[in-house]
Amino acid sequence: MSKILVIDDDSSIRESLELYLAEEGHEVKTAPTGTEGLNEFVRMLPDVVILDIRLPDIDGFTVLEDLREDDEKIKVIMITAHHDMETTIKAMKEGAFDYIHKPINVDELDIAIKKAMNAIEMEKKINGLLMEPSRDFKVGDIIGTGNKMKEVFKTVGVASRSKATILIQGESGTGKEMIAKVIHYNTSRDEPYIAINCSAIVETLLESELFGHEKGSFTGAIARKQGKFELARYGTVFLDEISEMSINLQAKLLRVLQEMEFERVGGKDKVRVNARIIAATNKDLRTMVREGKFRDDLFYRLNIVSIDIPPLRKRREDIVPLVKYLLNKININLHKRIAGVSDEMMDIFSKYRWPGNIRELENLLVRAAVISKGQILGREDFPDLMGYANSRETEGDIVRDDLEAPMTLDEMEERHIKKIIRENEDKNKGEICEILGISRPTFERKLEKYKISLE
Repeated sequence: MSKILVIDDDSSIRESLELYLAEEGHEVKTAPTGTEGLNEFVRMLPDVVILDIRLPDIDGFTVLEDLREDDEKIKVIMITAHHDMETTIKAMKEGAFDYIHKPINVDELDIAIKKAMNAIEMEKKINGLLMEPSRDFKVGDIIGTGNKMKEVFKTVGVASRSKATILIQGESGTGKEMIAKVIHYNTSRDEPYIAINCSAIVETLLESELFGHEKGSFTGAIARKQGKFELARYGTVFLDEISEMSINLQAKLLRVLQEMEFERVGGKDKVRVNARIIAATNKDLRTMVREGKFRDDLFYRLNIVSIDIPPLRKRREDIVPLVKYLLNKININLHKRIAGVSDEMMDIFSKYRWPGNIRELENLLVRAAVISKGQILGREDFPDLMGYANSRETEGDIVRDDLEAPMTLDEMEERHIKKIIRENEDKNKGEICEILGISRPTFERKLEKYKISLE
């Protein structure tokens, strides 16, 4: 199978992993300290290293750095008992292949090892280009504790090491531009970050905004103007709502991404593109491609690195830390001393569907902070949510449906498919298709559309 080195000061973890991995057919060596681990690494030349962040002699990040100095392609799976987001991103940015938490879930570990071995096989066939990290990753503006957000943090860390094109997808209000800024300021801090909303500018002007124009190229062009791609230099161009770009302009953007150069409107000289391009959308581009509303070749060009941000209703565990973070921000901006939100309102927050996501939560908290006469925000400070709360009090078991905003047809379909799969875990795909009353190809498209896994 593969050669695995475990570096952890906990003897019970070392013994358990050694026994488990050996039974799985791997060759396993262990070390209780960073120094011994580095020495064993030189002797063993493992395929994968499982590395604890906290070690008695030197910290895991130093060991990770030394390992990558010896072999920059070594696959290191970091493990820690701490669940903070900064540590996750720092580990991924500094070259860790994956990151898992204690207590170690063997299924999660198995998946990480298999991913590492698959990556090793792929690297034998292709060459990758990654930039070395230049500084620590420190950000407190992205809140997330669940598995979905941890995956986002991992991808942000990896994306920050290169200038590959990135596609960020998520509903309105989920924080797509925040993610883009985090990536930019961790990669090109001293270069410009330039954002443009593709839905806010008419097509005829958008081309000039992106690529610039020459004097006299059209009525009103009284002087040469540099476009966003040119002004960004070696920084970042953030194309928000890329799904709203016309098919005609999509073709021009595709050529820019392919050739990494363009001409100003009305010009003949080639201008080189040096900026990283990050695109964002609140729509499903794969669906738009199938419907002929978005170019498939442009989608694949944009989708080099993909980041899918889950809506707030699918990461309810983050509501409490988000409220705490947002209130701290509001107190600073409004010179308030809001201490928190009542238990009653937090209960309502936890059940509300948040169609506007984090933006809606922040707007409600700002409004409540402005009108509140106390330091604890209660139900009287959130009149917009009281209709949902009253429905909850009077309609008993219908609470959840009434408390939440109406679902879209896609959301209802997704929920129904997941329910059928959950209730029929012992059945194969064909049997599940019969229950749903759809064909196998349709079922496969639904799984892809809603990113549903049968595992």
